[in-house]
Amino acid sequence: MKKVGNACPRVALVKGEDRYANIRRALELIASDINLDGVERILVKPNLLTVTNPLAVTHLDAMRALLDFLQERTSCQITIGEGSGTGAPDTMTAFRHLGYFSLKDRYNVQFVDLNSDEQVRVEILDSELKPITVRLAKSVVDAHYRISICPPKTHDCVIITAALKNMVMGGLRRRENALTAKLAILAQLIRLKMPAHSLWGRLAGRWVERSGNDKIKMHQGNPVLNLNLYKLARIIPPHLSVIDGLEGMEGDGPACGESVALGLAWASTDFVACDSVAARIMGLDIDQIGYLSYCHQAGLGQGDLSKIEIVGQNIDGCIRTFKPHKDFPEQLKWHIHGVERYLG
Repeated sequence: MKKVGNACPRVALVKGEDRYANIRRALELIASDINLDGVERILVKPNLLTVTNPLAVTHLDAMRALLDFLQERTSCQITIGEGSGTGAPDTMTAFRHLGYFSLKDRYNVQFVDLNSDEQVRVEILDSELKPITVRLAKSVVDAHYRISICPPKTHDCVIITAALKNMVMGGLRRRENALTAKLAILAQLIRLKMPAHSLWGRLAGRWVERSGNDKIKMHQGNPVLNLNLYKLARIIPPHLSVIDGLEGMEGDGPACGESVALGLAWASTDFVACDSVAARIMGLDIDQIGYLSYCHQAGLGQGDLSKIEIVGQNIDGCIRTFKPHKDFPEQLKWHIHGVERYLG
């Protein structure tokens, strides 16, 4: 795969009390890195995980700042795509409840439920590191330019969620009703607790396979989840990553954590650099986060902060150590012996 980031990528870091102004300024600082020449299909992926906790989702003002920046540089229609996860309202309900449809009044945008999109079948790994197939939304795979915009949050499986995880998990399809969703969650819990070759383990695994929820299929245990995020990063990496850090979320994220007042925004055309800066601001190191370590190791982007040019704010004055998820010690156990053979 062609490397997404630059050899010495830039991350724009801005501090202020106005969400819209922060994001606009961050984008303007790296405007020369954002090349939309010949781009006809732009896919913007917000994080609309819930409709009940504003901390967990991409704020409408953040999206407006991004769309104003884009509209000044391109006339093509922009697709705002999201694929809600299990336990969340369906995607179009989330768009409506969070006010996203009002964007049609001002911007040349269309909305796509990625869960209902055409599909592209790709290969990931199960808990035994054997190949299985999942479906990605075709609108994400085929986009000429993918943009991830989201808040920085702690996570219950992979320590943090920022630009890359937002893009990958939303790009996976989910087709199920309320009953099959609950059964898939139950089957997943059974599968993770039972030996894979036991009767219950095999039955639960078979149900997850047939559930129609490829987001759940990604969750084969924390070690392989990190590896699978890397594998899909090779297929649908963000070309532009925007983090709205006016408020972050710590503790039991990604949906139920507590507010962290950061007053920041940052952006980069290198998603590994962007998320590595996110990790540092949150008081973590890339070496603690499996999927980012894999992406850096495989050359998908730059994770070494000493090789990232941070423009705008000095990062040393922006670090605020986040309280991790309660399962943080278990999340650190993501290393897989001999993983190098899976990183090609």
